Amino acid sequence: MGFGVPAAMGAKLGRPDREVVALVGDGGFQMTMQELGTISQYQIGVKIIILNNNYLGMVRQWQQLFFDKRYSFTKLQNPDFVKLAEAFSITAQKVTQRGELASAISEMIEHKGPYLLEVIVEKEDNVFPMVPAGASVSKIILEP
Repeated sequence: MGFGVPAAMGAKLGRPDREVVALVGDGGFQMTMQELGTISQYQIGVKIIILNNNYLGMVRQWQQLFFDKRYSFTKLQNPDFVKLAEAFSITAQKVTQRGELASAISEMIEHKGPYLLEVIVEKEDNVFPMVPAGASVSKIILEP
């Protein structure tokens, strides 16, 4: 969490000829959202997709699967990510319906320069595969 945007910035600076897209959760993005200032100032043409479920998704997933949905301190009060990007003169949009996603991604990829795409997802959509705490890779969970 919090590594995706800075890593994407470095990748784009290292390979300006390549398309670089950071796929991040809303919680992880909040850890480094101040980098929008750097992206704007230096016109780093990185694309950012935020999967927004208004939760610390990875922590929430662990609490759902291993702690009987006893959620603790995982719900987020997010800022308006589109307005935040626009405050730094970065083009942005929000997708709330699955049918809007393909065209929004196309628009993002075609855009020259930095771009932020916020995608609203269900709060309990989980990410797999995952390895439980203390387990070996042979105990990987591939699906719920």
